[in-house]
Amino acid sequence: MKKLVVIPTYNEKENIQNIIPAIFAQNLGVEILVVDDNSPDGTGAIVREMQKNLPQLHLLSRPGKQGLGKAYIAGFRWGMDHGFDVITEMDADFSHRPEDLGPLLQKLDHADFAVGSRYIAGGRTVNWGILRKIISRGGGIYARLILGFPLNDWTGGFNTWKKEVLHAIDLSSVESNGYSFQIELKYKAMKKGFKGAESPIVFEDRRVGQSKMSLKIVLEAFYRVWLMRFK
Repeated sequence: MKKLVVIPTYNEKENIQNIIPAIFAQNLGVEILVVDDNSPDGTGAIVREMQKNLPQLHLLSRPGKQGLGKAYIAGFRWGMDHGFDVITEMDADFSHRPEDLGPLLQKLDHADFAVGSRYIAGGRTVNWGILRKIISRGGGIYARLILGFPLNDWTGGFNTWKKEVLHAIDLSSVESNGYSFQIELKYKAMKKGFKGAESPIVFEDRRVGQSKMSLKIVLEAFYRVWLMRFK
């Protein structure tokens, strides 16, 4: 199967030149698509330079910052248009460890999509403050109770999908763009009857750069869960 890793970026020049070789070093036969929202720090230019020596590295440049959800949807569509069978979401900042990618992909041997989970045996977070732990863990429990599916990590963004799932979800129907984007994808997939699996990951706070989490993103997730449930 053709496997693609989609990495959305906005001002990630410190990370992108390191995460790309770290992923390829896992020897998983994946290709990488960087979806860059015209980063002012020149992230896109760094990727274009790296492409000269890496034919399995691709770049999708967008005119400006449009949000994480829209970046991933653009990456999903690019991947499906270019014949990829499996598409993985992954952050540029090393909070998603390259060494966890292989076990995550292996879950697709017996599932339609797989979730990198911080909240099952073997999973954990590193260098998180108590407030972030409460928001993340509490958000997952909140989504599970309202949406009714037995998934432990609803909000995590280290996930891999078979193309059939993404086709069935109908990406044009996805309304969330922030924190709740990951919840909506998983919910739509399970409502369609697809089987999900969870793979333990170690989630470490970003090495360099600033977190893009905000109160607005958290509040969006709070009310959108109800919209998903009763739509």
